[in-house]
Amino acid sequence: MTENPVRSKIFLSPPHMNGQELQFIKEAFESNYIAPLGPQLNAFEREFAEKLGVSYALGLCSGTAAMHVALTVLGIGSNDEVMASDLTFIGGVTPIIFQGSIPVFIDSDRITWNMDPDLLADELEECNRRGRLPKVVVPTDLYGQCCDLDRVIEISAHYKVPVVVDAAEALGATYKGRSAGVGARAAIFSLNGNKIITTSGGGMLVSDDAEFIERARFFSQQARDPAPHYEHSQIGYNYRMSNILSAIGRGQLRVLDERVKAKRRIFEYYHEALKDIPGIEFVPETYYGRSNRWLTVLLISPEKFGVDREVVRLALEEENIEARPVWKPMHMQPVFDIGRKAAPLNEKHISRGRQGIRQKAENIKRRYKARVAGGEVAEDLFNRGLCLPSGTALTEKELDRVVSVIRGCKR
Repeated sequence: MTENPVRSKIFLSPPHMNGQELQFIKEAFESNYIAPLGPQLNAFEREFAEKLGVSYALGLCSGTAAMHVALTVLGIGSNDEVMASDLTFIGGVTPIIFQGSIPVFIDSDRITWNMDPDLLADELEECNRRGRLPKVVVPTDLYGQCCDLDRVIEISAHYKVPVVVDAAEALGATYKGRSAGVGARAAIFSLNGNKIITTSGGGMLVSDDAEFIERARFFSQQARDPAPHYEHSQIGYNYRMSNILSAIGRGQLRVLDERVKAKRRIFEYYHEALKDIPGIEFVPETYYGRSNRWLTVLLISPEKFGVDREVVRLALEEENIEARPVWKPMHMQPVFDIGRKAAPLNEKHISRGRQGIRQKAENIKRRYKARVAGGEVAEDLFNRGLCLPSGTALTEKELDRVVSVIRGCKR
């Protein structure tokens, strides 16, 4: 009797090349612009800005680098406070630490999962009363759904606090008819390998402020002063995107609209296949925007479904299907020194390897100052949330594999 072959891996959100990238890469090789900077980067920045309807775009080596440069331009420094989304990826938060600043994590609202504007307003009012306002507000457009940006800007502007949007996951999403992030002082995007389009590794900083982008360009290129030799009166970074990766990005940008449509079709497929099951609910789409559905995310309520999110994730893993919990809230991360302790996950579901990772985290000597406003909503979404495979090249057969495992978990 022969053993069943290992089923092919279904990844969470793999790159999806379309072939047009090769022509631009060929042009880059033929021009011999292989190092950072070059005509492909210039063209990519211009085309990216035109696509979003924003005045300027700056190509950088990652979304994290883009956020770091943005905070540098705004003069964020030691012991300044920066308000950021609690439920987010840490790459949009670590630049606050790079600058020696203190993150203040704002909880999510139940409807959008993004930064709660009402909680932001309360926290800013309290900060103003204490005479210690933050230097910037950084909301995240979570899983490709825009935060209520106009409200965040209006609330922040009352205290003259600028807004930089972490739109890393939201390229192709819209807010009130305009592209994600447009309208803030600046916005950052990720072009990492798992994003809706990719340059392998890379990011973009966009703004309608010409002076902001020029300062960002200065800091991203080692802060070199205008001189025939290398003269530096300030510290900068080596953060620019390479000409080769820009060539990939130009090819990818041409299919962005198709990729958004594919992501949304995948969401609808999962939604139709699973919406009748008690204990499963999906992230709702807001009235004010159109999500790019970068990842399809659902919530599992164990008291109705019969098992918890981690049982489902491990069942998918057994079938060679990659799924993952939603982002662990920042206030729960061991690296931040926050007094309150969240309820732990069921330890029986944590493998030996993950226990080792947890132990290392607990042994970290240095923790960074931070505080949180709320946190209960983000904790609940983390404990129940599961991201499903959402690659734009997924076949219906592969989607059915995922659905079948989830349905089979119900008790």
